[in-house]
Amino acid sequence: EGMAPPKRILFPPEKICMVWQQRQRAGAGLFNVGNTCFLNSVLQCLTYTPPLANYLLSREHSRACHQQGFCMMCIMEAHVNKVLHSPVSAILPMAVLKVFRCIGEHFQPGREEDAHDFLCCTVNAMQRACLSASNDLDLSSQSTTIVYQIFGGFLRSRVTCFSCEAVSDSYEAFLDVPLDIKAASSLTAALEDFVAPEHLDGDNCFKCNKCKKNVAASKRFTVHRAPKVLTVCLKRFDCFTGGKISKVVEYPEYLDLRPYMSQADGEPLQYSLYAVLVHSGVSCHGGHYFCYTKASNGLWYQMDDESVELRCIDTALRQQAYLLFYAR
Repeated sequence: EGMAPPKRILFPPEKICMVWQQRQRAGAGLFNVGNTCFLNSVLQCLTYTPPLANYLLSREHSRACHQQGFCMMCIMEAHVNKVLHSPVSAILPMAVLKVFRCIGEHFQPGREEDAHDFLCCTVNAMQRACLSASNDLDLSSQSTTIVYQIFGGFLRSRVTCFSCEAVSDSYEAFLDVPLDIKAASSLTAALEDFVAPEHLDGDNCFKCNKCKKNVAASKRFTVHRAPKVLTVCLKRFDCFTGGKISKVVEYPEYLDLRPYMSQADGEPLQYSLYAVLVHSGVSCHGGHYFCYTKASNGLWYQMDDESVELRCIDTALRQQAYLLFYAR
């Protein structure tokens, strides 16, 4: 509704499987080679993303891939298979470390990077790998790769003119939802703030196409198309100072996204938490990253570099979360 349909479907949606195809305990931990905890924790969260892991474990991508040089999908496929089939308790994520600068050219080996930035760059590199064989695709078709069908959704921005009540809609694709937590003490409160209407007035007023003048208006974001995997970034770091908001923000094991959708009435849209990435420390320039993930056996594990320890769900729900991963 309101969006152009894709001209081409790059990956058949019915082939995406949201439940684990093989059940096992957690795989290997990842050795830290000097300030690489951000990379290790992001890789572990991606490894335990069921629809992505199912696809990568099938090795379907590498069998069909003709890409010359760097292909993030081939690298992730090799990494996930190695972690989940490893006979040893920890491995070196060599495949990823070797292409570190290809994932993001601003990354410096040996420097502590931001885990959210590394996640975005990794998912974008996977998306580029899925598009490498297809040229000149419209935006709707680009969002039919397996990567976008798993992580991608669309937001609707609706501006309503206060003078003539004309409505103007625009849509933007997203791979994760960054949420302001300055005024929120829970994930649901932060989501309510995210979809709350914003008043456009004064210097910030709206040029209405119908009134042909600058007017006061309201602008509201809603989730228009929900992703299969919802990634939430709780904005803990100040862009300018690098300082951190260290407060507790509560998040549930099960989340209904329906109240935050453009179509807010209807069946519940249930998501289940499967990974929590945590930052401990006082600023984005230091500290330590680790994560909690739910393995295919349904049990939760704390993954802290090479250490993989069984934990209960209550522990995973009581963390100073930075990134939250929910699956439909």
